[in-house]
Amino acid sequence: MTRKIILITGGQRSGKSVYAEKLALSLSPTPVYIATAHVWDAEFSERVRRHKERRGAQWTNIEEEKHLSKHDIGGKVAVIDCITLWCTNFFFNNDGGEQPTVDEALDEIKQEFDRFTDQDATMIFVTNEIGSGEVSGNAVQRRFTDMQGWMNQYVAGRADEVIMMVCGIPVKVKSGGSL
Repeated sequence: MTRKIILITGGQRSGKSVYAEKLALSLSPTPVYIATAHVWDAEFSERVRRHKERRGAQWTNIEEEKHLSKHDIGGKVAVIDCITLWCTNFFFNNDGGEQPTVDEALDEIKQEFDRFTDQDATMIFVTNEIGSGEVSGNAVQRRFTDMQGWMNQYVAGRADEVIMMVCGIPVKVKSGGSL
């Protein structure tokens, strides 16, 4: 297997995750699902449980908030869901340390992305287009939206394919390799 990076983007409830899962299953009978979410509360924990149940036993589920590169997925097909929540884990320091700047967080995320994607695997990243709405009145949200948008651009530039989900319909934005 050679390395392949696919980015699936779109708005909330656009069908990104379901499409990514179907794509992964079309490429492998036993794909890997890497969940990047930090479970904040009981409602989110229940959401995670329902998603695992929906996917079924053929999936290997990995929960990893930051350090994707510590997982060997060589020769496998993996869905990484999602870049937005993954970025949140770098932007909002949950371990009690000093809050990083946007540039520091973005640099750390890019380095981790590069380490992780240096594997011969098919990696299907899911992300949100959070910058498509209006500009937030909250300064922290604006900084996060900028950082996450820059990370989406970074991943898209390295992706072999980019697909935008619109109302559950996949629209191919890019095919054929990195920029």
